[in-house]
Amino acid sequence: MDPVSHAHAAALRVAPHGTWSEMNRRTFLKTMAVAGALAVPGAGAARAGAAAPAGRVELATLLDLSRCVGCGECVAACRESNAAKFPEPVRPFPKMYPARVKAEDWSARRDEDGRLTPYNWLTIQTAVVEKDGQELEVHIPRRCMHCVNPPCANLCPWGAAYKRADGAVRINEAICLGGAKCRDVCPWEIPQRQTGVGLYLDLLPALAGNGVMYKCDRCHQRLDAGQLPACIEACPMEVQSIGPREDIVARARKLAAETGGFLYGLDENGGTNTIYVSPVPFEALDRAVAHGPGQPHLRPVADVMARDEAFAAAVFGAPLAGLAAGLLTAVRGLRGGGKDDAGPGGPAKGPENGPGEENAHG
Repeated sequence: MDPVSHAHAAALRVAPHGTWSEMNRRTFLKTMAVAGALAVPGAGAARAGAAAPAGRVELATLLDLSRCVGCGECVAACRESNAAKFPEPVRPFPKMYPARVKAEDWSARRDEDGRLTPYNWLTIQTAVVEKDGQELEVHIPRRCMHCVNPPCANLCPWGAAYKRADGAVRINEAICLGGAKCRDVCPWEIPQRQTGVGLYLDLLPALAGNGVMYKCDRCHQRLDAGQLPACIEACPMEVQSIGPREDIVARARKLAAETGGFLYGLDENGGTNTIYVSPVPFEALDRAVAHGPGQPHLRPVADVMARDEAFAAAVFGAPLAGLAAGLLTAVRGLRGGGKDDAGPGGPAKGPENGPGEENAHG
């Protein structure tokens, strides 16, 4: 590991749990600013399980659910920090073919925070369970799990979803056509679609997609500037911490062992970069929370990419997806799109129907 990588890892190594306020934040942020210069990835880095380039540190977050009080500060901070990325749809929406394809429009419900939407990338689920004969309320911040080998990035047919070298999984809104393959293959159905925005409007709007998919990107713009993700910085209870994945995994195991806690995200879908420690089993939490669109479950999850057909699709589909991403980027450029900081293309900015849940073609 080169000297800058050593510095990056040292800066990200978190203090003992619950002591964020005691850290030398100036040193942390200074070193993160240096490391941020290295954090501009190439698109499609996660395809077929590609390793992170030398000099990059894969980060993970640890959430201690025993600390969360459900105050919502993280939700508000996420929304404020990422507001510039939210979609501005154009009306009227193109009529889609076949007619069963429904528009998904959240533009009139931007304040909705009880589930994940294109305008709300972090939500809090609350479970009332029993522990040691007493009623216990557990609050669970939910967002993208940022999988180690993300099926959304490996199986996106257009190369719009990709994994950064620091472990964050992003969707390039400049070339996403809103076909929702990422949501289909995500074990938690995390990405959410907004119709009436994106490149499909410039191509074949009735046939070539249905908007853009949105989800947490772990505040990549803040990390690149040497700052903490907004949800972590805003939390008054220090529920979350971030650091190199191997350190976070070790701390999660240690915390669970010391408190008799339970782990989630360590092995789900082959491993994620979002690891929860709960004072009660996750089976109990899953039974106690609402499930449905935008409300992810907490059940065990097998490794999607371990299935032969999924792995084969990633290996053989990667060159085609790369070609598609290049072509879509070229189209975006010809039509006046900008340059995305972490992938091909540029940010796409821009509905009357209610949110639908059916997938579009394209």
